[in-house]
Parts: sequence; structure tokens; C-alpha cells
Amino acid sequence: MPIHLYWGDDEAARSRAVDGLVGQLVDPAWASINLSRLDGNDTSQALQALEEARTPPFGAGARLVLLQRSPFCSPGPAELAERLEASLTLIPETCHLVLVSPGKPDARLRSTKALRKVAEEKSFLLPAIWDGAGQVDLVQRTAAELSLRLEPAAAEALAEAIGSDSARLASELEKLALHATASESGSPAPITAAAVEALVGGRSTSALAVGDALLAGQGAEAIARADALLAANEPALRIVAALTSQIRGWLWVSLLEQQGEQDTAVVAKAAGIANPKRIYVMRKQLRGRRPGQLLTLLTQVLEVEAALKRGAEPGEAFRDGFLVPGTAA
Repeated sequence: MPIHLYWGDDEAARSRAVDGLVGQLVDPAWASINLSRLDGNDTSQALQALEEARTPPFGAGARLVLLQRSPFCSPGPAELAERLEASLTLIPETCHLVLVSPGKPDARLRSTKALRKVAEEKSFLLPAIWDGAGQVDLVQRTAAELSLRLEPAAAEALAEAIGSDSARLASELEKLALHATASESGSPAPITAAAVEALVGGRSTSALAVGDALLAGQGAEAIARADALLAANEPALRIVAALTSQIRGWLWVSLLEQQGEQDTAVVAKAAGIANPKRIYVMRKQLRGRRPGQLLTLLTQVLEVEAALKRGAEPGEAFRDGFLVPGTAA
């Protein structure tokens, strides 16, 4: 049955998938009649989507009904769920109902269970800011969607420069594709790390990246990343709060590791980390480091906070705090 359930916070990838489906199914000459774009925040439009999806297309091609912010997989009025379930068996093969939502479908709902029995479901999720491997994978997947080839070093360079900004990533890849010279076979050459450095430049950064640099003993790198955040109008005390939370999390993980605790769910709960998968990344980061070193980092960040609250200029506060030599314990 032609029902499509698209969800996830990667809006750019979701939009590309929807556009691809429209291009594949809807005849451009009949698009004004056979293509509907509706908003599920309006209950009347959600019900209208169900009605239109049951109406056969006119002329050539299929009918496609797109419902953004679909309410059918989240708690809501019982009427919506009932109307959805009654409509599922009435949608003809020449019609496609596309339900799009940024949130994960609530698996407990009867409507979600009914949809999953008949729908093609695709998730579009952005990697977390701490998930470097996930960001590289995002670059590679996006390049594959755009039929582009990347050298491994280029994928890593793009992940470093852009992070999880999926919309900018697609734009930069298209720009790099135009720059890539044709090979002897006539197909575009792979995108190189040198091209990324020349055309994209810069780097994505966050308070977590500042903390990573501190953990690696790279004080100058941490200052440069903090300066970049300040230049982007990130509040200094918000950076400090994120760093404090990050380092306390590391400290909890390190202490529990010393006690022999191996259950990632237990460690995540004690450290106040919502996603247990992050524990694997943190354990890798902390390999060979002792709790005393983390306490030193925490002291440095608290010194920065104290300086800010005494009225110090933010850039100077971070430079003074991060360049203070710590004693490894």
C-alpha cells in the first residue's frame, strides 16, 4: 500500500526524499491537481489529507498527498486515529500518502502500530554533536544521495568543517561537485580534502569540542574554539555551563570505571547522560586518563566562571583559565 512514513530531525534529508518521491510519482503536467501539500498542525488539514489520499488521480501519473507535521503518530484526538485506521484500506494503489514528522513515532499508539503494518518507514536522524563517526557517516550518506564520490579524508574534513548542519552540507557538496574536474572517463573526479579546505574552510565547533581540546591537553586549540563560539555570539556562561556538565560526566564515568562498573545504562544514569551510547565514546576519550586530571580540568573551568562573574572580558577569562598549567594527578 502506498503510504510513506518519514520522520527525524534531519529536515534537509527529509526534504530531499520527499522531492525525490514527488519527481518519481507525480506527472508535472498534472501536479496542480495531483499534488497536495498540507499541514498536520491543523486538524482539518490532517483529515483532508486522508480524504484526498482516497481520491484517484486525474490524468497521467499518481496522486501524492504530503502531510507535514503529521499528528498521526503522536498523542492526539481519538477522532484522528479512528479516521486514519478507517482510511488505510481505502487508499488506491495510484495514490501516495506521505506523512512527515520531525519526532519519532510513538510506538505505544494504536495508530502508529496500524501505520507500521502498511507503510514504508524511513528515519532521517542527525548525529549528536559529540558523535564524530556519525558526522562522517552523515557526510558519506549525503554524498551518496547526491551521486558524488568523496575521498575518505575529504569526508572527515567536511565533518570537521560542518558538523551536523545537514542543509549546509548538501550545499557545500554541490559546490564541491562543480569544482571537481572530470576524469578521463568523463565522470567527475572524487572530491578531495584539498578541495574541501580551499572551498569550505573553517570548522564547526561547540562547547563540547572545546572540552575535547582541553582533555587532549591542547590549550591553544581550546582557546581558539572558545573564541569562535564567542564570535558567533554564544554566551560565555553558557559555554562554561556546557563544559562543566561535560567534564563532570567524564569524571563520573572515570570513577565508575575504576570501581569496575561495566553496565553502560548504570553509568549513563549516574552521570546524568540521556543516551547510553555516548558512554562508549567517552570511555574511548578517557582511556589512559585518571580522575585527578579531570578534577584539574574542572578547576580550570570554574576559574573561568569565577572570572566572568567578576566582570572579566570573556576572551581573556578563557585564555587565562585554559593556559593555567594543571597538575596531573
